[in-house]
Amino acid sequence: MTQIKIFDTTLRDGEQSPGVNLNQLEKLEIAKQLERLGVDVMEAGFPASSQGDFDAVQKIAQTITKSTVAALARANKNDIDRAWEAIKDAKKPRIHVFIATSPIHMQDKLKKSPEEVVLIAEEMVRYAKEKCTDVEFSAEDASRSELPFLAEIIEKVIAQGATVVNLPDTVGYTTPKEYGEMFKYMKEHVPNINKVDLSTHCHDDLGMALANSIAGVQNGATQVEGTINGIGERAGNVALEELAVTFEIRKDFYSFTTNFILNEIKRTSDIISKLTGMVVPGNKAIVGRNAFAHESGIHQDGVLKNAQTYEIITPALVGVTSNSLVLGKHSGRHAFKDKIVQLGFELSEDKVTEAFQNFKLLTDRKKEVTDDDLFVILMDIQTDVQTRSQYQLEAFQVHYHSTDVPTAHVTLTTPKGDTVSKQDVGNGSVEALYNTIEHLIEEKIELTDFTLSSIGKGKDALAEVHVNMNVNNQAVSGRATAQDVLEAAANAFINAINRAFVTMKK
Repeated sequence: MTQIKIFDTTLRDGEQSPGVNLNQLEKLEIAKQLERLGVDVMEAGFPASSQGDFDAVQKIAQTITKSTVAALARANKNDIDRAWEAIKDAKKPRIHVFIATSPIHMQDKLKKSPEEVVLIAEEMVRYAKEKCTDVEFSAEDASRSELPFLAEIIEKVIAQGATVVNLPDTVGYTTPKEYGEMFKYMKEHVPNINKVDLSTHCHDDLGMALANSIAGVQNGATQVEGTINGIGERAGNVALEELAVTFEIRKDFYSFTTNFILNEIKRTSDIISKLTGMVVPGNKAIVGRNAFAHESGIHQDGVLKNAQTYEIITPALVGVTSNSLVLGKHSGRHAFKDKIVQLGFELSEDKVTEAFQNFKLLTDRKKEVTDDDLFVILMDIQTDVQTRSQYQLEAFQVHYHSTDVPTAHVTLTTPKGDTVSKQDVGNGSVEALYNTIEHLIEEKIELTDFTLSSIGKGKDALAEVHVNMNVNNQAVSGRATAQDVLEAAANAFINAINRAFVTMKK
């Protein structure tokens, strides 16, 4: 079996998904889970893009010990300097330099001739190599580049010290046959190609990201770049969990394997879905809620007699549990701490105490507390510390009647410790709440997206709300979970505002 390295770009390309806005603690939590999952390389971000991204990449580089930590940089010295400054403390640092190589990108975006692009690529790879021994070069829009020119620039960046060469299908345009032939051409026409790992990076605009990635591997690629849940710009990237499980289930056909710890897939998917606010579709392969559900009578009968009749992937393989009752009203602190460890969380004693108190409050209102419920409590404890000294919801009341205008009354505590109240109306209960909160906060607020979903099943399931908004023209996101939909909506709105204040203070 050929070992294929996994390069995860959830924290960089994935975070570029519209509406996704992660803070430093959330990125760090995802990075730690990606390391548990077994990714070989994680692209922590684009340090030159903002101070916030720089700080997050730096913190991840200082924390992660097993995976290589990569930072993206355009082919200029400033980007490379910022990238190196962010990752220099990593156990295994990598600078990832890219420049476009397709005619349309060189002419219309870069305004450079092919000769100029080659010179820039050589100079910047050489400059990055002076700082970091591991340098990846990406030929942006490689799938629409001219193959002889692509071979020329690849040969020259390898001569300057590149250790990985990535040939991305940047706009999701190519087909498996074409993409595979591009890798085959490079293997046959670049004399020093055996000195580097060849890498795929496929987008899913035409729904062929997984097929294209496999075609690249079959033709010489030894690294695959993608994201968990397939998130990313436009239609997203190849979903890495699909690639890893495909190689496992069809190892009779594919002679490839990865370092993925497969039973960490579902947990990783859940963490990323929760923190990004990008809900996984029910019919999503591997991690969708319907991936192991069988409604057809014929299917159910077959599965009961022999699961393999309709179930080619066992739920346990990817970490899907029965999610039955785990703890109850009379469970003690010791059992609760054991469950925290089972779920893979590392909490200080203070955080354990806070999480236990929240758990006890939930058991007073909810008969069955499941893994999903505990996961929500623990994730909130881990990732929302920075916002707790800002605005806090003290009380709210919503009056709704089918013949009356919905009215909300809200009381908040401000960062200065003052208590303020306001009443306002709206076309619906949530709008009335949000109008009231807006009047209590003297900032320019524009709500751009609102998503409501449930955690678990049944009438006592937790409600989870994600919002995206602009606060003083700064894009932020917020989230909250509660048994009451309106409480979750109010707290998500306030959470987003608090995140904006934290960022502005920084």
